[in-house]
Amino acid sequence: MRWNRPVSGVGPGQSRLVIVTVIVVAVMIPVLLSVGAGDQKRISIYSGSANYTLNVQDRDGKEYVDLLEILQPLGATSIRSDRSSWRLRFGNAESEFIPEKARARIRGSDFDLPGKFKLENGRGLVPLASLSTLLPQFLGAPVAFRESSRRLFIGNVSVHFVAQVNRANPPSLVMEFSSPVNPMIATEPGKLRMIFTHEPLVPPGSQTLTFDSKIIPSANYAESNGAAEIAVNSSVPLLASFSNDGRTITIAPAPQRQLQTSIPAPEQQPTSATAIAPPQAGAASSVTNASPPATYFAVVDASHGGEERGAALSDQLSEKDVTLAFARRLKQELEARGLSTQLVRDSDVSLTVEQRAILTNAAHPTVYICLHATSEGNGVRLYTAMLPAGAESRGPFLDWDTAQSASRATSQVVETSLATEFEKRQVAVRSLMAPLRPLNNVTTAAIAIEVASPASGIVDLNSPQYQQLISESIASGVLAVRDKLGAAR
Repeated sequence: MRWNRPVSGVGPGQSRLVIVTVIVVAVMIPVLLSVGAGDQKRISIYSGSANYTLNVQDRDGKEYVDLLEILQPLGATSIRSDRSSWRLRFGNAESEFIPEKARARIRGSDFDLPGKFKLENGRGLVPLASLSTLLPQFLGAPVAFRESSRRLFIGNVSVHFVAQVNRANPPSLVMEFSSPVNPMIATEPGKLRMIFTHEPLVPPGSQTLTFDSKIIPSANYAESNGAAEIAVNSSVPLLASFSNDGRTITIAPAPQRQLQTSIPAPEQQPTSATAIAPPQAGAASSVTNASPPATYFAVVDASHGGEERGAALSDQLSEKDVTLAFARRLKQELEARGLSTQLVRDSDVSLTVEQRAILTNAAHPTVYICLHATSEGNGVRLYTAMLPAGAESRGPFLDWDTAQSASRATSQVVETSLATEFEKRQVAVRSLMAPLRPLNNVTTAAIAIEVASPASGIVDLNSPQYQQLISESIASGVLAVRDKLGAAR
């Protein structure tokens, strides 16, 4: 699963607006999904026991991270805290930090910090720049910290790769990795991007690779915000496939086909106002006379699709296929309970996040449900929108990036009801908030559901029995709050 940043590039005094009653639908074009949600800074930690990503905080003009969150996945930890000191024990290593002091004591030795230690609600925050000094004292292992990209390597955990283009017709780029990888993959004109968040990937010497091929001439390696990225350049659209238990990725020209969406672009004659959709390069829009679109109680959105495959859940299983199967089954369960439902996509097509939001708002649903899948962990994670600071809404117009504002309360109602239903069925569930798209752009109750595998393993993520369990839980949770959602409209 991958979340998107709110679209940037809007200058002072400019705002992107969406109207609740009238929608202009743009022609669909591919979208590049970004590494993270919003502008949240992140650090990724790679070790022999766990690979994980944490949020980074800004304090006093410096970057800070929760020291306990770094150490907990690596071994037994405990803390004792009061207003005057914060004591952390990791294994047999004792440490003491004093709030607002730039000094720490670990294993009886004092160490200077490049910034003051921060104690916030029992959390001990240390400057990122101190990690290369502090962590070896706790871990007894070498630590390599790439501070500019916020990637921290503990011990010898690097994943290396080699790449070469074969001379088949058409040619393909074969990439061999020293360990299994599971990148997020996105495409844009002339480029395929692979984003590695949980893998300690390192470059193969040069950060630019060139190949003797006019179709796939080069690839570039880069690191930023806790992730590594390989961008493959091409003169044609590309697709990636996985083999060898995730150790081999083959990138080849995509087969040409005409894509259609499951929801036709609704055409409307503006009445009292005109909708202003967010700008999309190369997109066109049209407004003609037509009947108002049908209204649905629920819109279900299977994430990814087309050339955007999402996460590689296994060699044969792509996120886009799993989410579509879940969406179709969930539609059946919702309609069996008398809740009219529309799918954003009912085939393997590409949609941008703007298009998903516009199509959803055009359907005027009572609830929007976005489905994702992951190979990490078990159970489900429920996400509601954490909205960024947006432009001012004026009259019937809503700021595009904060269109969800008026529906946050009802979104929380849906989240609580779904969590209750999952708990009844003994499905592990976590509830989170994040600045996600297209949740931020939807003008009704909206929730994203990330489905992980059952305890039996990733192979059962796509099983009919597990999909039925998850779909029944969601449908029952929505039905339980139908009246509350209807009253809020």
